Amino acid sequence: MNNKFLTCSALLLTFFVAGNLSAQEKPTEKPENLSVYRVTPTKINDLVHTKLDVSFDYAKRYLYGKEWVTLKPHFYPTDSLTLDAQGMDIKTVALVGIKGNTPLKYVYNNNKLYINLNKKYTKQEKYTIYIAYTAKPDELKVKGSAAITDAKGLYFINPDGTDKDKPTQIWTQGETESSSAWFPTIDKPDQKTTQEISMTVKSKYTTLSNGKLVSQKPNTDGTRTDTWKMDLPHSPYLFMMAIGDFKITKDTYKGKEVNYYLEPKYAPYAKQIFGKTPEMMKFYSETLGLDYPWNKYAQVVARDYVSGAMENTTATLHGEQIQKTDRELLDGNEEGIIAHELFHQWFGDYVTAESWSNLTMNESFATFGEIIWQGHDAGKDAEDKLRYEKLQSYISSTKNGESPVLARFHYADKEDMFDNVSYAKGSVILYALKNQMGDAAFYQSLNKYLTTNAFKNGETHQLRLAMEEVTGKDWSPYFNQWYYNGGHPILAIDYGYQNGKATIKVKQTQDSSVQTFTLPVKVDIYAAGKKIRKEIIIDKREETFSFDVSSKPDLIDFDADKIIVGEMNDNKVAEDYYFQYKNAPSYANRLEALQFIMQSKAKSGQQVLLAALKDSSGDLRALSIAGLNLEDAQIKAAALPVLLQLAKTDRDTEVRAAAISKLGETGDQTYKSLMSESLKDRSYRVIAAGISGLAKLAPKESISTLSALDQDTKDHIAPSIAELYIGDPKDEHQEFYTNIMDKGDRNKVFAVIGQYFQYLRANTNPAVTEKGIKNIKDAIERLKLQPYLNKRLSSAYEATAQGKSKQAGAASGEDKKNLMKQAEIFKKAAVDLGKES
Repeated sequence: MNNKFLTCSALLLTFFVAGNLSAQEKPTEKPENLSVYRVTPTKINDLVHTKLDVSFDYAKRYLYGKEWVTLKPHFYPTDSLTLDAQGMDIKTVALVGIKGNTPLKYVYNNNKLYINLNKKYTKQEKYTIYIAYTAKPDELKVKGSAAITDAKGLYFINPDGTDKDKPTQIWTQGETESSSAWFPTIDKPDQKTTQEISMTVKSKYTTLSNGKLVSQKPNTDGTRTDTWKMDLPHSPYLFMMAIGDFKITKDTYKGKEVNYYLEPKYAPYAKQIFGKTPEMMKFYSETLGLDYPWNKYAQVVARDYVSGAMENTTATLHGEQIQKTDRELLDGNEEGIIAHELFHQWFGDYVTAESWSNLTMNESFATFGEIIWQGHDAGKDAEDKLRYEKLQSYISSTKNGESPVLARFHYADKEDMFDNVSYAKGSVILYALKNQMGDAAFYQSLNKYLTTNAFKNGETHQLRLAMEEVTGKDWSPYFNQWYYNGGHPILAIDYGYQNGKATIKVKQTQDSSVQTFTLPVKVDIYAAGKKIRKEIIIDKREETFSFDVSSKPDLIDFDADKIIVGEMNDNKVAEDYYFQYKNAPSYANRLEALQFIMQSKAKSGQQVLLAALKDSSGDLRALSIAGLNLEDAQIKAAALPVLLQLAKTDRDTEVRAAAISKLGETGDQTYKSLMSESLKDRSYRVIAAGISGLAKLAPKESISTLSALDQDTKDHIAPSIAELYIGDPKDEHQEFYTNIMDKGDRNKVFAVIGQYFQYLRANTNPAVTEKGIKNIKDAIERLKLQPYLNKRLSSAYEATAQGKSKQAGAASGEDKKNLMKQAEIFKKAAVDLGKES
C-alpha cells in the first residue's frame, strides 16, 4: 500500500496558519492504555484454493457470487470452519463431493460464517465448501482510516452513468481485511491460497485480476465471462478485480506481460507514466538476487480510489492522481508510487507480513524500495534527497523524540499501523542498517529472508535471523533498539578546539521516557586542507570525544553518511555552513547550509546562495532563489541576470517557476513581458508562476489575462487562481471555488480550500459567505474529511466571526448590517462544526 497522503503529500491532516490550509502528515501518536497484545491469528484451517464465479448488479450495487473454497486443518483435527463474510446474504453452504453437494449447517452472525462440517478432518485431508451468496458493499457499515479512507472492499463507481465526467468502473480494495466484503474467506494476512476468478461483465468492459487471463467466453446476453487464474499462493487481502473501459498498453519484462490499464484519454501517455516499470523490475530482481517471481505484472488506474495505490499480487491498482498527460508530466510524475508498489511484489506479496503488527515487513521495505530506485535511476543526490524527506516526514510527526514501536504488538486498531513509523521511519532504519552492514551483506540477507519464506509469511525476527546467518553477527541490539523499542534520539552537539585537540560533546536530549540510543557514527574532520574520517560509538546520555588535529578544523561533519534516524542540533556558525556547502557536498549538507543561510539572513551568506543557483539539484536551486535578498543592490545586480536565464532555460520547471516568481516580486515592469511569455509555456507550473508574477506587476491585467487561458490550463493552475481571487474577492469568483468543492478530488480540494476560506473572509456579501460555507461543508462530507478539517475550520470560523464583529463596530449603514450578518454565519458554522468534531 502506498498512501498518497502518507508518502508524497502525507496523511490528510490539515491546519490553518495565517489563514492558509495545507496538507500535513498524520502525527505518530503515543499509544495510551493499549493493554491488548495483538497476537498473530491462530490457524485452525488453512486456505488452499479459492475459486469464484461473480457477476454484478450495477443498479443495486450488488455482487452475485458462487465460491468453491478448498481448505485443510492446519494441525489439529477439526469439524468446524469459520469464515469472514461481511454484510452478505448467504444463500447456500454445502460440502462438495464426488456425487454432488451436501448441504451443511451454518450460522451467519456478526459478519462471521460458522460452518459445521460433516465430520472431523485431519491435516492430511482437504475439503471443499460451496457457497452461494450476495455481497452488498454499499450497505456495509464499516469505517476506514487516515491511510485507507473506506473499508467496504468492493466499489461501484458511477454505476448508473449519471456523472458524465466520470467513467463507470468496479474495483476492489482488500487491505486490511476487506476482501471478505466480496467473498467469504479467512481474511487474515497469514493465510495463503491459489485462486481462480471468473467475472461476467458487459462485453464493452475490460477486466483485470491476479495471475493470468486463461479464457474469455462471450455470452448470448451481451456479456462476457473472463477467467483469471493464479497458480501461486498469496494472501486474501491481495485478491483484486478491476472492471471498466480501460485501454491496455502492452510492455514486457523477460517475456512476461507488463501491461498498463488506463482510461482512453490517458492511454497515449502510458509509456511516459509507467514506461520505467521493466527497468525497475530488472533493477529490483538483480539487487535482491531473486527474479520477479510472478507470471505477469499489470498496473491499472481507478477513479475515486480510497488510498494512494495497492500492491495486489501481479496487478497493482493506482489512484487517478497517477494518470497524467504529457503536459502534466512536465511538472513531475508519481514514479515513487510505481516503485513502491512494485517492490511490494517481493516484500508483501511473495513474503507477506505475518500480522499487521509486522506491517514494517511490507511497508518499510516498499518505501525503502522507492529510495534505492531513485539512486539507481537519478543518482545519489536524488536518493539522498528522498531519504532525507522520509526522515523529515517521520520527525515532523513526532514530539520530544517519542513515537510508537516499529514492530508494534499493541495498537488500538490495525489501521493505526499505516503511519509514518511503518512507512518513513522504517525505510530509513533499513537504510541505516544497510550502511552498517554493507550493501553486499545487506542484500544477500534480504535474499535469504525472501527465499527462506517464499510464498509464506515473515516477521522481523526472521529478517534478523537471515541477517545473522549471512553475516555471522548478532543483530539483536539493532533490532531491539529500532524494531522493538520506539522513539528516536535528539542530539545536542557542541564542537570545540583547544591545544591541538578537536572535541565533540554529545548529549541525548530526547524525553527521559525514550530509550538511550547506541549509535555508531562516522565523523569527517576538515582541517589543514585534508579530510580525516573518525568512527565513534555513542551509547550514553552525555559523552565527549576528542581527536588530535594539526590545526583548528574548518568543519566537523558529524554523521557524515547522514544515516542517524533522529534529530541533531549543533553549535555550528555561519562560516562552518559556508565551508560545508562548498566542501562537504552531500545533499543533506548542502540543504542544511542553505536553510541556515536563509534563516540567518546574513549578508555574507548571500554569496553562497548565488553560487547555489548553479547547484546540480533542482530543488536546491529553487530554494536558493527563494532565499535571495534582492533588496541588497549588490546581490540584486549579481542575481538578476542569472534569474532571468534560469526563468527562461532551466530544465526543471520548479526552478523556472521559482525564478519567474522571484522576478515578479521585484516590481520591475521590465519583467512584464517575461510573465506574459510564461503564459505560453507548456508547463502548468510555469504558467501559474507567470500569473502570480503578473498579479504583482499588473494586478488588473492578471485578472483579465485569465479569461484568455483555456479551461484545461485554468483547471491545472487552480491554486494560483484561488490565490489571485483573495486579492480580488468579487462575488462572481464564487463559482470558481464552487466547482472545485463540488467535483474536485481530495488533492484539488486541499489545494484551494485554504484560499477559499480567505476569499470568504475578504468578501463582504453575506449570501456569498453562506453559500461558501455550505460548499466547504458539502465537500468535507463528500470526501469524508471531517476528522481532519472540522476542528481546524471551527477555530478559523470562530476567529473570523470575532473579526467581522469588530469590523462591524466601526462601520455603519448597509456595511454594518452585512458585517454583522457575516459574523453570525461564521459563528453558527463554527458552533455546528464544533458539535461534529
